[in-house]
Amino acid sequence: MAVQLQQALAVGQYLIAQRLKGRKRFPLVLMLEPLFRCNLACSGCGKIQHPAEILKRNLTPEECFAAVEECGAPVVAIPGGEPLLHPQIDEIVKGLCDRKKFIYLCTNAILLEKSLDKFQPSPYLTFSVHLDGLREQHDKCVDRKGVFDTAVRAIKTAKSKRFRVTTNTTVFKDADPKQMQEFFDFLESLGIDGMMISPGYSYEWAPDQEHFLAREQTKALFREILAPWKSGKKRWNFNCNPLFLDFLIGEKDYECTPWGSPSYSVLGWQKPCYLLNEGHYKTFTELLEQTNWENYGRASGNPKCADCMMHCGYEPTAAMDAMKLENMGRAISSVLGG
Repeated sequence: MAVQLQQALAVGQYLIAQRLKGRKRFPLVLMLEPLFRCNLACSGCGKIQHPAEILKRNLTPEECFAAVEECGAPVVAIPGGEPLLHPQIDEIVKGLCDRKKFIYLCTNAILLEKSLDKFQPSPYLTFSVHLDGLREQHDKCVDRKGVFDTAVRAIKTAKSKRFRVTTNTTVFKDADPKQMQEFFDFLESLGIDGMMISPGYSYEWAPDQEHFLAREQTKALFREILAPWKSGKKRWNFNCNPLFLDFLIGEKDYECTPWGSPSYSVLGWQKPCYLLNEGHYKTFTELLEQTNWENYGRASGNPKCADCMMHCGYEPTAAMDAMKLENMGRAISSVLGG
């Protein structure tokens, strides 16, 4: 199964608790960015566009733990930059495991194989490896040959040492549906613990602005890519809420939940989400209470939000929808592998 039962139960209990407390806005996943440095320069990402003095900075473990406690989300994604470049990443991960947070350490896997001895297998730790396609496609996306083979070798080694490993794939508008289906088949052959997919969105600092998807393009492309999964011909192991996948193919119409995946970095709490560069708050409370949330999301009419269908905004919406009685059966079935 993709999302393990222990995590699904913990998240479900958390969502129920928030509702019982009458909270309208609360986080589900904390995007914890302990540094912006990276050993790649992917055209679809803008993190390394920050000034050199910011790229040199790291969050300390204590700052990471304080942000996690302040936020309270049950799931912590650790992107970057490349987190394995952080000199204390093992200390950060151990501290979060001790706090029983479900961690997705997002990595391009260049350093993963040599870094595995720093970590211990845990139901709370998952390595989320960035792979955007088969060898030629992925190496093109990251603008370096050999990265695909390095990542695949690291995945196999991590699995042999009993670590949980998922993949994270961004789908751009020039993606070939048949090749993507072959890619999913290949990932299944590696025995990974799930695949996360999301459409590319026009991240403001990304050097390449030509290959992001508009909303109707997203629906059409994902309908074609996911047709074998939807028909039951393929049982691809997605690490996504199935309702989010329904949203991507146009069978669900959701509004964004931008506060569902807040981002904390060396600059503070980013407002309103990590895709838009509109400044930072010092505290999570300021982010929740001082952001004009009605100005964001498709319904707001904000042109920056019109085409976004990214998982960071819509997976939290799908998670809340899964709590409805009519959707619980499907959500439970996906966790149990049905």
